[in-house]
Amino acid sequence: MIHTLRALGGMAVAPHHLAAQAARDVLRDGGNAVEAMVAAAAAIAVVYPHMNAIGGDGFWLIHEPGQAVQAIDACGPAARLATRDFYQGVEAIPSRGPLAALTVAGTIGGWARALDVSARWGGTLDLPRLLGDAIRHAHEGVAVTASQAALTRAKLGDGLGTAPGFADTFLVDGQPPPVGHRLRQPALADTLRHLATHGLDDFYRGELGARIGEALQRVGSPVGSDDLAAYRAAFVEPLAVTLRDSTVYNLPPPTQGLSTLMILGLFDQLGVGDDDGESFAHVHGLVEATKRAFRVRDRVVTDPGRLPEDPRAHLEPAALAALAQQIDAKRALPWPDPSAPGDTIWMGVIDREGRAVSFIQSVYWEFGSGTVLDGLGICWQNRGTSFSLDPRALNALEPGRKPFHTLNPSLALFDDGRVMPFGTMGGEGQPQTQAAVFTRYARFGQPLQQAVSAPRWLLGRTWGASSTSLKLESRFHPALVRQLAEAGHVVEVLDEAFSDTMGHAGALVRRADGVIEGAADPRSDGAVAGV
Repeated sequence: MIHTLRALGGMAVAPHHLAAQAARDVLRDGGNAVEAMVAAAAAIAVVYPHMNAIGGDGFWLIHEPGQAVQAIDACGPAARLATRDFYQGVEAIPSRGPLAALTVAGTIGGWARALDVSARWGGTLDLPRLLGDAIRHAHEGVAVTASQAALTRAKLGDGLGTAPGFADTFLVDGQPPPVGHRLRQPALADTLRHLATHGLDDFYRGELGARIGEALQRVGSPVGSDDLAAYRAAFVEPLAVTLRDSTVYNLPPPTQGLSTLMILGLFDQLGVGDDDGESFAHVHGLVEATKRAFRVRDRVVTDPGRLPEDPRAHLEPAALAALAQQIDAKRALPWPDPSAPGDTIWMGVIDREGRAVSFIQSVYWEFGSGTVLDGLGICWQNRGTSFSLDPRALNALEPGRKPFHTLNPSLALFDDGRVMPFGTMGGEGQPQTQAAVFTRYARFGQPLQQAVSAPRWLLGRTWGASSTSLKLESRFHPALVRQLAEAGHVVEVLDEAFSDTMGHAGALVRRADGVIEGAADPRSDGAVAGV
């Protein structure tokens, strides 16, 4: 039997149990949701290094009861030297190594902006307290997870093994670490300790920022200390879609948050009635909504300073209704269209006062560029590889531009007073998994943990897979699989009952009576931790 966990004093969910516990302990010490999330973000950057790092980007949704939802864009732009001339002689930006490390890491700046919100709430916990668990885990070591061991083994040959600093940091005698190996990251511990002492701004405009810029340029990255010094994370207006009983929020471009909201809005227009969350109408409806949303995303989403269209126009009821009319309830639209990979972590926190955070942090591909800065222990992202060297492309590389982002955390406010932060990792699968979890819970009444654990699907590719089929976990009923194939979907049933391909989802819900429910994904190493 699947049980949803509940608490009254606050709750956190993360794809690694040590990160959830770090947030829970902050809540127990009187910290608020933002303080708890900063502790979790620092911890998970240490304990889940194949999925995220402080050398990556992040995005926040923050809600205080009775106040407007706030969003933070902590995505770094392309470096001043990251021009097409810089990459002259190559067909595409390399996916690994220093040339893949071409954008500023924004996530630390996002922590700082979020702590500005915490200060307005009266938050009092200092950085040594918030970063303490992460420092301890980096210094004393953590046990390597099965997913880290497997992905290190699978991706070592595609450039990770030769990236500067990678082998010394993440390999054991030149080989992928076994599950349970004690991974120590002393240089990263020192970096986090420096931030705890000197403040987060030092990452960009202090001694640490100068050392980071020098280390990046020393290995051949175009990012320098001047790029770091010019960067600040920013508050932005979130996107929102109004559904029949709720409003769901996500991030604007350069994230694909638009596609998540469009899928939910289109599905609401389809009027799927009685359903248990596992029917043909549910899966087919969401898959077809995904196709339409992705086509809009691929036409619209780019650097926020050069959008070809207003993304909000696609979330208007009339626009959603017109697009939904194109969906055939019985037949699949031919596919594939291009897709995008990505590896990420999503985490959620709700505190005793009902303040909620939906947060996502990533280095893009597993281990990002693979470049680990000497003496600093910082693994740098490869998010800039989503730029194109074709000047006519929507996401053409230019210095100062922000890259297309798969990252997109969600947060729903229900008309009955419930608040629901939810999200997942998984690149192209993020909008699809979020839609599956939300509709199972909000539309078809599944308990929260069941909605997260239930069998999932993925249209397209992620985690380096090349096929663009409709992938289904093996727990789906064979009759449903046949119905989908007969409707024209190119179906691929995976061997696994719980597949990493489907991402690592999580969700929290706080009811109007103050009871908080939480669900972690059995596909991850995660946990729900309550107070």
